[in-house]
Amino acid sequence: MYDQTLVTAADTRLTLTTAGASTEVDLYSRQGLETVAALWLKLSAAHRLMYEHTWLGVPVIQLPGDIVAMQELIWRTRPDFIVECGFAHGGSAVLYASILELLGKGQVIGVDVEVRSYNRAAILAHPLAHRIRIVEASSIEQRTREAIGRAVSGAAQVMVILDSNHSRGHVAAELELYHSLVTPGSYLVAMDGAQAHVWDTPRGKAEWREDNPLPAMAAFLASHPEFETDPYWTRAHVTSSPGGYLRRRPVGEWRPDALVVEEVHA
Repeated sequence: MYDQTLVTAADTRLTLTTAGASTEVDLYSRQGLETVAALWLKLSAAHRLMYEHTWLGVPVIQLPGDIVAMQELIWRTRPDFIVECGFAHGGSAVLYASILELLGKGQVIGVDVEVRSYNRAAILAHPLAHRIRIVEASSIEQRTREAIGRAVSGAAQVMVILDSNHSRGHVAAELELYHSLVTPGSYLVAMDGAQAHVWDTPRGKAEWREDNPLPAMAAFLASHPEFETDPYWTRAHVTSSPGGYLRRRPVGEWRPDALVVEEVHA
């Protein structure tokens, strides 16, 4: 699997050449780490590695590092409800539900504009079905938001995960609709901002360079000082959600006149 003839040393340098222009970095420097992580993200997208894994038998469309980060986040915050916009096969919902099962409380509310019959049947037959509710509706319809708001009303801890349509406009609409459900100290996780970084891959699309979740998050943070980005959850570097873990500050922790917004770069 690994090339045993590949030998490195402390002074190893990595050279990238694109269209005749070259960039060189020290492999074991911080810049080298960030460069290799960025390349691995591009390779993961090009080879569709996020489609390779299942969680408890159900396809989970996430990179391994993000799977680990989400279980850690759920275990630490112990939410009563996790609202997930974007259901797909249901693997992420099963992942979140499995941690809630270990905690002995909580439910996942999975929202998707279309839940295919075989995916619904697989989830309903799953041992963790009792921790998952499926809502087949558009996440950006006001009536969907109102129904979910009623379902989580009064809960002490609510987390929201946005993982449906990753266009700038759609994510902006979801952020405005669902941020108020997030309880102080909990998180609003906007997935797949990495779309901005893989537009140039063989499977990428040029429009992703501008039309992605990152500018929606930047605009949201600029007008919502009660939220901040938390880089702790992307410390492994290879993530589909750069800048996407948004923490709602506890009451009294922030003042609008003292706000410094961390810019989210595409």
